[in-house]
Amino acid sequence: MRSSAAVLCRDHASLETLNATLCELGIRMVNCPSRQEALELVLAGRCSTLIVDFDLPGAEEVIRMAALLPPVQKPALLAVASRAWPGTGEAFHSGASRILYRPLDAQQVKDAFRSGRRTKKTRRKAARYQMKALVYLECEKRSLPAISIDISASGMAVQAVETVPITSDLAFRCVLPGTNVSLEGHAEVIWASDHGRAGMFFSQLSSASMKHLKHWLSRRRAHSHAKNGAHVLLPPEDDHVCFASAGE
Repeated sequence: MRSSAAVLCRDHASLETLNATLCELGIRMVNCPSRQEALELVLAGRCSTLIVDFDLPGAEEVIRMAALLPPVQKPALLAVASRAWPGTGEAFHSGASRILYRPLDAQQVKDAFRSGRRTKKTRRKAARYQMKALVYLECEKRSLPAISIDISASGMAVQAVETVPITSDLAFRCVLPGTNVSLEGHAEVIWASDHGRAGMFFSQLSSASMKHLKHWLSRRRAHSHAKNGAHVLLPPEDDHVCFASAGE
């Protein structure tokens, strides 16, 4: 059975990009004329993805209601918004798993659907531990220095000296504190604030780096018993944040 995406949007350029890209991915787009029709499709289990334009009145309510469904019934929830729009934080907290920034392009839509295939358990259940280390982010053929805030087996939060670009393939490197082990790999930046803070999930780590990271985390876990160091990779509530992805 062909997958389908219920779309609640009035922006013609966005609709054209979504329709062409979803067709390429083998996903049927259902353009919903109202919030009620979009929710009816979700409740009936007739769509695997719900895409809502957050410039529309009541958009947040649609996402919130869809997010109340059980995990086995809930579709992927995507929000369309302007990159400068201050409501991206509200979009995320309402339950949206990813923000598609206007003007849409085919690649960001494809990236959203690829990341949506990853398991939710991996994205939210990993315990995080505080870590202070110098991290180098490879951005547009230059190294952007940052300080790590916390880390888990699946991702890391950092504080950089400037805004970290939202991307699905950011190379990084750092040395695990208290060791001579260099951690290198690629990550997907899923949120980034105007003040340089960012959260990212590891998309590629060498087997050696993963082995060393797990060993380092197990030592931290043994010392803290996951009481003081565990964190969820969420952005600070007092910052203007742009999001790209997050699961539940």
